[in-house]
Amino acid sequence: MKIKNLIGLMAATVFMMGAFAGCGANSAESASSAASKDGISVVTTIFPEYDWVKEIAGDATGVEVTNLLDSGADLHNYQPTAEDIKTIATCDLFIYVGGESDEWAEDAIKTSVNPNQKAINLMDVLKDSIKEEEVVEGMQAEEEEEVEAEGEEEVEYDEHVWLSLKNAAVCVDAIKEAMSEIDTANANTYAANADAYITEIKNLDNEYRDMVDVASTKTVLFGDRFPFRYMVDDYGLDYFAAFVGCSAETEASFETIKFLAEKVDELNLKTVLTIENSDNKIADTRKLRQQNCRHHYLKYNRQRR
Repeated sequence: MKIKNLIGLMAATVFMMGAFAGCGANSAESASSAASKDGISVVTTIFPEYDWVKEIAGDATGVEVTNLLDSGADLHNYQPTAEDIKTIATCDLFIYVGGESDEWAEDAIKTSVNPNQKAINLMDVLKDSIKEEEVVEGMQAEEEEEVEAEGEEEVEYDEHVWLSLKNAAVCVDAIKEAMSEIDTANANTYAANADAYITEIKNLDNEYRDMVDVASTKTVLFGDRFPFRYMVDDYGLDYFAAFVGCSAETEASFETIKFLAEKVDELNLKTVLTIENSDNKIADTRKLRQQNCRHHYLKYNRQRR
């Protein structure tokens, strides 16, 4: 399997799991039927969570799902509006990622006027699986990471937990449990739908593992920030990138560009990857273009329409 097949593999994975929303953001978007008195209202912060809830709900009546983050915006820069806080305060179930970008969510939960409200922090659900952000060879660290801080340095975790099929299965099960406890009338429906969906996820995971096992190239290179660590770790892929997944940096140093260009040549890679909404400055630099690479981007922000 060539590197272009691995690109298709990664893109297909995020499409299947609705992972293209990973970072997206501003005004609330409600998309489902209005909840009845005996129904359930769910608020999610990103599209993967929203998509999981819709799969679990299936044809169940009285399920209202509101996703706060719009397509194409960035989770890391999201700030809730007053209307968003109001929506969270009255819902039955609030689902959020729980990383540093979601610190606002903890305060929002405290405003709840629903005494029976449940909240799901995905990083808490996946506490045994979350990973620290890592700076791999050639990667440009953020400025604050380069400066030695006084005292003990705070550990930063990679927030992009949804970009793993294994994590997705665990999250779907946790959401199903919470929905069933809130809306007991539809508990059997939620359980059946979640079980079916988790089976699909596991089958897809096995398919991708089989594909990667026979791949001749098992390295991907991003001329961009890299939010796919959970995915590549699942399948034993190696990677090189300009920045970590949550980095705010956009200008790569000469040393970073030089390193990536040399890796493209050394590994005979035919593709430089970027993420959606990237300015493509790094991938389009003359030094990388000279390696005769094609340029592809993975749309991990895009929402399913």
